[in-house]
Amino acid sequence: MTGKLRGAFIAAALCLHAGAALGAADYKIVTANEKGTYFAIGADLAKFVAPDATINLEVLATAGSAANIKHLRYDPGVKFAIVQADVYQAFIDRAAGGSKEASAIIRPLRVILPLYNTEIHYIVRADSPMNYIHDIRNAKINGGVLGSGAALITHTLYRMMFNAPIPEANDSFLENQDALVKLIGDKSVDVVVVAAGQPAPLISNMKPEAQKFIKLLKFDPEDPSSKLPLTVYSYSTVLASSYPNLLKEDFTTVSVGAFLVTYDYNLEFTVDHLVRFARSLCQNFPVLQAQGHPKWREVSLSLPALGPGWTYYPPTTKEIRACLAKTRVKAPAKAGKKCSAEERILGFCN
Repeated sequence: MTGKLRGAFIAAALCLHAGAALGAADYKIVTANEKGTYFAIGADLAKFVAPDATINLEVLATAGSAANIKHLRYDPGVKFAIVQADVYQAFIDRAAGGSKEASAIIRPLRVILPLYNTEIHYIVRADSPMNYIHDIRNAKINGGVLGSGAALITHTLYRMMFNAPIPEANDSFLENQDALVKLIGDKSVDVVVVAAGQPAPLISNMKPEAQKFIKLLKFDPEDPSSKLPLTVYSYSTVLASSYPNLLKEDFTTVSVGAFLVTYDYNLEFTVDHLVRFARSLCQNFPVLQAQGHPKWREVSLSLPALGPGWTYYPPTTKEIRACLAKTRVKAPAKAGKKCSAEERILGFCN
């Protein structure tokens, strides 16, 4: 009897252990403003990927990429973050420069997947004399809230283009909606910068009447002021189809890559769920492209080489590559080739 009881207890314990291993995990993903593309991408992951990974994924709106890195590093339950490439690189650079704080934050972070290029939208009044991004010198500029990727790229690009910081008197850090009100209201803002993959909900949801009040600035890759920015950033075509209520033709803007990032977890329960997440991401990738935000059609599961200081998360990388080998998922066809300045000069792009 004692042996039978012992066996029953062991069996029960094993069942409980298995149940715990297979139980759902409550995780969070940090994104950006709830009206932005990062939030939409997070919502797609929560809807189409997380369930098959036995993850209840809560999508959190945040100030943006810089804040996301710290949320991922320190906030309980945050297991995923969407981060702008130049923000991530800024932490790496500061860590390499001797910053202990930056090193402590960025060192244990890992990349799950490169996502897509985030277009940077420069919005001005419809009657503004400005037509290009290189016209914004000395304008009153709102780059987004502190901690956002938009704020960083706004200030970095300005310094690169004009070899000087944005004058403090011309600088503001308002939410996009508040800044747009000031842009067309009391005109205390001349330029509103929105960093979001097209179609950015904040802009695409505008009514046709908005053409009377605002327009978008173009990026001229041939202008002398664009030379230095193109060593860090790329440029992309904004499609008229992304904003049919505002645009009559495509135009070029500056862009920056976005990445899905996690922490270098080693607890078995967490690793198992992240592996399942990677497997589900691979298996449901066609669903993301068909039913998710249009930006998913620009994402590839090919896991290209990363720059110095960037590291993939080994468990998810192994799982994605194994899944691809089994299912032979092909890299998606992109909606229009993204051309670098070098490719255009060499005549590789039309």
